[in-house]
Amino acid sequence: MTISSPLSRNTSGGISVVCSQVFLIKERNVIAPYKTVRGRTEHLFQLDVAGKVGDVVQTLHQLYRASCLDKMGDQAAMITAILQSRLARTSFDKNRFQSISETLHMECKAEMVTPLVTNPGHVCVTDANLYFQPLNGYPKPVVQITLQNVRRIYKRRHGLMPLGLEVFCTENDLCSDIYLKFYNYQDRDEVYFLIATYIENHIAEHTAESYMLQWQRGHISNYQYLLHLNNLADRSCNDLSQYPVFPWIIADYSSSVLDLTKPETFRDLSKPVGALNKERLDRLVTRYQEMPEPKFMYGSHYSSPGYVLFYLVRVAPEYMLCLQNGKFDHADRMFNSIAETWKNCLDGATDFKELIPEFYENDSSFLVNSLKLDLGKRQGGKMVEDVELPPWASGPDDFLQKSQEALESPYVSEHLHEWIDIIFGYKQKGSEAVAAHNVFHPLTYEGGVDLNSIMDPNEKVALLTQILEFGQTPKQLFTTPHPRRIIPKLKSLSRTSSHSISIAESPVSPNEESFEDLTEESITLAWNNIAKLKLDKQYKIHKEAITGIAVTCNGSSVFTTSQDSTLKMFSKESKTIQRSVSFSNMALSSCLILPGDTTVISSSWDNHIYFYSIAFGRQQDILMGHDDAVSKICWRDGRLYSASWDSTVKVWHCVPGETLSNKKHHFELLAELEHDVSVNTIDLNAANTILASGTKEGTISVWDVSTATVLHQLPCHSGTVLHSGFSPDSRHLLSTGEDCCFKVIDVQTGMLISSVTAEEPQRCFKWDGNTILSGSQSGELLIWDILGGKVIERIKGHTGAVMSMWMNEQCNSVITGGEDKQIMFWKLQY
Repeated sequence: MTISSPLSRNTSGGISVVCSQVFLIKERNVIAPYKTVRGRTEHLFQLDVAGKVGDVVQTLHQLYRASCLDKMGDQAAMITAILQSRLARTSFDKNRFQSISETLHMECKAEMVTPLVTNPGHVCVTDANLYFQPLNGYPKPVVQITLQNVRRIYKRRHGLMPLGLEVFCTENDLCSDIYLKFYNYQDRDEVYFLIATYIENHIAEHTAESYMLQWQRGHISNYQYLLHLNNLADRSCNDLSQYPVFPWIIADYSSSVLDLTKPETFRDLSKPVGALNKERLDRLVTRYQEMPEPKFMYGSHYSSPGYVLFYLVRVAPEYMLCLQNGKFDHADRMFNSIAETWKNCLDGATDFKELIPEFYENDSSFLVNSLKLDLGKRQGGKMVEDVELPPWASGPDDFLQKSQEALESPYVSEHLHEWIDIIFGYKQKGSEAVAAHNVFHPLTYEGGVDLNSIMDPNEKVALLTQILEFGQTPKQLFTTPHPRRIIPKLKSLSRTSSHSISIAESPVSPNEESFEDLTEESITLAWNNIAKLKLDKQYKIHKEAITGIAVTCNGSSVFTTSQDSTLKMFSKESKTIQRSVSFSNMALSSCLILPGDTTVISSSWDNHIYFYSIAFGRQQDILMGHDDAVSKICWRDGRLYSASWDSTVKVWHCVPGETLSNKKHHFELLAELEHDVSVNTIDLNAANTILASGTKEGTISVWDVSTATVLHQLPCHSGTVLHSGFSPDSRHLLSTGEDCCFKVIDVQTGMLISSVTAEEPQRCFKWDGNTILSGSQSGELLIWDILGGKVIERIKGHTGAVMSMWMNEQCNSVITGGEDKQIMFWKLQY
């Protein structure tokens, strides 16, 4: 609206505006394109509060003067000055506090962000609540968030500036409870700190890596994982320029039945939309190669305010009218048909858009013209009504149901990581993006332009408008290849059901249930009840800390090594020490029993490895294989793996000697894995193909045993790595260190995907991939939910550090050895 003359008069509680042109928005409360009325007209506005007339007239005068300025930058600067002046003259009304006993922590100015509109006001944080009081009292006089209900909080980029903060009181909802934009980052960071400090005592902070671990192990669905990644990458339903982005999944919109078992039903998730059609891609690549710097392959983005409202026009028509100067798009360019839209994304010269979360939710209203909007008439004379669905969908709800099933299907679970690499991961930028044909305009990337360096306000406003309307690439969350999802053999990954697949789909019929499956079931049962571990018996059998435990197959004899230099054989039946052997006066560091229960091997700080014959009760052999203390040994398939403080791990092939003669073992050195510093611990995966080593400086190395080469090397811990162990499926490696941290590494990609901090160092552990049983420095046994990052149970144990731990194959019996010189026998009681 333009004002041709200043306000002519005011009546009691009323304001008269005379102008030469009027835009009629939502005339007679009907949502329709704006109408323009030209010619001199007078309009009377009646205020509810008569005393506010003077303030309103003054503000209108100021806004009128701003609108008369020639340049957009000058207009924006003047409007900002008017707003800041109003905010400075007001403050938060403390009478709005829920309780008179609340303590005020801070107050500042901010704006509440909603799609296309920001609402200025005052923020207040107390010891119990977060408040926002809008200047205009809309949507209500005060928005209140109880801190106790907050589940997630995210810092946000808003208008390319680090000024946003979004608060969620739910774990998996798409929309937040409030999105605030501050006027400086110091205020934003202080509010974030106050809320985060409050909630960190209630809930664990979730990172992209922690969500990844939950997703990999099937604890959250594909939909939930994508939702969390969008949140972490600054995508919000309140910001149309950074709306959550979801992938096209289905490629078949013509069949009468949707077959989710056929790969051709699905879109290729390893490519961006622009690369799905080879002919179009060839043309784009040719243009890209001929283009001067800065180069880009796609002239439009896969997510922008225009694309979001293209999909949502039937439920958010006023947003589209606002964005498009009061008009709907041409009827033939509207969201008329799923199949047409998909075809245009494949063939269109400038259409590369992905989908939005609504396609995988339960509310189908965006597909139906329930508001009876006049969206225009298509070329064939047909009115734009509901979205035309593919033949395989019986209706809008059925379409969403089948889309959800497709998103959670095995094919998508196996390939979703490829799409994540493109949108949120290592193929988003740089040479990997070029190779993946995933290069967009430089302005769409975070850090693509520094608005603070642009001094001309007009240029700054024009550039910001261009960026916000064009679309923005999500914040990059991963810089290395994203791990695959672990697909369970018999478990459904559906969001809507957690039951196993039907008998018809099962590879094992009910009458042929294998012994292996029964063992697996008993192991799962044991880990589900691991918190019920109870102390059965305890015996003090050494003079110093116990460093290693090995048990014979029948469980009758327990062998232990200790820093007191002895190897002892303890009988569970007679509850007595039956053997005590000392090989030297140096500490022993670990022990194991060879298959057949005839030989025990012990590693020593005297640089040697000792072979002890159980049957003959004597030292059988000695391997002098290192130049410093041997810290840990493993045995698999006739091979001995030894770690040492001499900075090596050695792989030996051992040919046993003849027991009744004096012939010794024959040792052949197969490989030497060299490190920079002392190696403190090692572990092998189930297939004996990958070895993990942890050093005294905190580095974890993952080795290919067959080639003796390093696959990954990560500085995981600050201080010595105390223990490491592969998950039963060998997909993940867990380590613990002197820095009190648990770290989880994805073995395939070498990505650090979880970090959990304990109160004290955890010296040793057993785990099933989800739950950890650890022995702590103080002697307690702790049970951890690694996905939630928290302790589930504390069990009182040793009076000194738990130094070693043994667990049987069924995982229902545990033996621990402590700094207190005791061994403790634990049993599951359920």
